[in-house]
Amino acid sequence: MSGRKKTSVLLFILIVCFFFFSQPGKALNPGAAAEDRLASLSLTAQPSGPQLELSLEDCILKALRNNLNLKAEMISPEIAEKNVALASERFMPTLSLNYNAQSTRSASYSFLDASDEVKTQQNDYSFQINQNIPFGGSLSASLYNYVSDTNRRFQTINPRFGSTLRLNLNLPLLKDFGYRIGRREIVVANYSREISEENFQRVLENTIYNVEAAYWNLVYARENLKVRQQSLQLAQELLEKNKIEIEAGTLPPIELLTAESEVSTRQADILEAEAMVRNAEDQLRFIINLPAERADAKKVQLVPTDSPTIEKLEVGYEEALNTAIMKRPDLQALRVDLRAREFNLDYAENQLLPDLRLQASYWSPGISGDQILYQDNNPYTGIIVGKIPGKKSDALRDALDFKYQNWSVGLTLNLPVSNILSRSYFAQASLDLKQARLRIKNQEQQLDLEISTAVRAVQTNYQRALAYKAARELAQKKLEAEQEKFKVGMSTNYLVLQYQRDLANALTMELKALIDYNISLANLDRVMGVGRERRQVSVINPD
Repeated sequence: MSGRKKTSVLLFILIVCFFFFSQPGKALNPGAAAEDRLASLSLTAQPSGPQLELSLEDCILKALRNNLNLKAEMISPEIAEKNVALASERFMPTLSLNYNAQSTRSASYSFLDASDEVKTQQNDYSFQINQNIPFGGSLSASLYNYVSDTNRRFQTINPRFGSTLRLNLNLPLLKDFGYRIGRREIVVANYSREISEENFQRVLENTIYNVEAAYWNLVYARENLKVRQQSLQLAQELLEKNKIEIEAGTLPPIELLTAESEVSTRQADILEAEAMVRNAEDQLRFIINLPAERADAKKVQLVPTDSPTIEKLEVGYEEALNTAIMKRPDLQALRVDLRAREFNLDYAENQLLPDLRLQASYWSPGISGDQILYQDNNPYTGIIVGKIPGKKSDALRDALDFKYQNWSVGLTLNLPVSNILSRSYFAQASLDLKQARLRIKNQEQQLDLEISTAVRAVQTNYQRALAYKAARELAQKKLEAEQEKFKVGMSTNYLVLQYQRDLANALTMELKALIDYNISLANLDRVMGVGRERRQVSVINPD
């Protein structure tokens, strides 16, 4: 080997050794954490805007507070709750007030009736309370009062005051009878509310998973960019080294094309990696709805502070499946829907029964007024000799004291000529119930597939992480061995750089496996429906 070539080789060795071993914190350590190992090969890019450091917990909290899809879904249970309250109003008592004043005048057809015209003035006012009974029918209590004054002859009481207290019961005995049947609107509204709550929990589970996936993807994208930047620097150093050797005459000019091609390839990799970082930032920024908190959200560079872990999770298929069956919100929503359809079938069957109703009334009248006294106690004389004043309260007192008790009881049976509509409704309810049961079976089969895939992904990604860790350690040993060979002139600078790129790729693959493992853990939580519990997430309505 010529002296000039030896000098070039020694110069290159010094450059490589200076880069890998002279910078504090940049030496490769096979036992270090994944993020530290990647940092050893990284060149941190200058941020283009303000930085915002975020932990995974911070992102989840921001998503719970700002995510628009979650906010929109949160309103659905509130709407359903209002529908329950609206349906319950049917069983709130209602008060009816009525007042009517009437004045009539008509020609007198007989001098015995009136001298010129018949005049009558009457004022009516009533109070009534109606109450729907939860197991069907209604109950009402009313108090009717009137005042009547006329100029007709031969009246013994005029003006006349009357009051009547009445209690009415209308109760179905077959059709529309039953506690749940009578409260059908409330029962249906409650089922709808439960379904809305489960759907909200499903969206909450998906949101937590989406945040975790976006967060870890951003971690990977940033670290991948650092590796690509370091690869570009290595290619540029090789290019500069080749230029020096070509000028020194120790390397043929054709080698320059290989180095330039490598630089162009690495530059393209940088562009792709930078786009991946921006896409990952945009995805996380969208999920946590950062613009809701900051006006400069588009310019903020998101910096994750958490690192992926490799802690092994022991979870079996049977355990995961049983957990999912009990806690998956979408499956719970289907079960509530099944109960609702079973109730609809019961109601439809009830509507096929004859309409037999019980009507019962109990009332107490009272009457009072000014008593007119005639000569010889004979109204037909037409000679009024006196008047005994009466009070309105006397009539009211007699009615409230039930001085005159009256009652009536009756049954009414309505038989439709054809109940084709009711039978069609029953058939439809039966088909709806059958459809709901099939949907649950299908969802359980889908759940079985999702659990199998999720458990397998966790196990596979864990093994991948270990395998790529071993591959990274072997790549590092190969690089160290090649560097030792290079020191004694038994290797070339190109092979050393090739092994350096292999180590960088191994680090990238190891990080990717770690990211995939953490995302698969989050996906398993989502599939089992326990992401909320693991993250201890609960949403409290501020209202």
